[in-house]
Amino acid sequence: MTRSFTTRRAALGGLLAAAAFAGAAAAQDISGSYRAEGRNPDGTTYTGTVQIQDYGGAIEMSWQVGVQAYAGTGTRNGDVVWVDWGDTYPVVYVRMPSGELHGTWSNGRALERLIP
Repeated sequence: MTRSFTTRRAALGGLLAAAAFAGAAAAQDISGSYRAEGRNPDGTTYTGTVQIQDYGGAIEMSWQVGVQAYAGTGTRNGDVVWVDWGDTYPVVYVRMPSGELHGTWSNGRALERLIP
């Protein structure tokens, strides 16, 4: 199980690096409503909803996960999004060709997928 998680982290790291060099020309506005599916650092899973406002690269996000609500602000550079949501480490997403956002948080120990 650890090996699979490590492989996914390495793949996500590669995607982040590739997307960082893609440049703003390929970027599309990511504003909208998303369904969230994720895995916490302890391995438990969660689902919820996310609202994103993209103001030309300045990002505002709000998450609703069960009864918990979270909010954050960040930046988009091309297809890479960094969001400070009040934790020690930001959430870092990569926009996939499908429009999904695949991300990691808790310093890579947790994963999240946002589905438009």
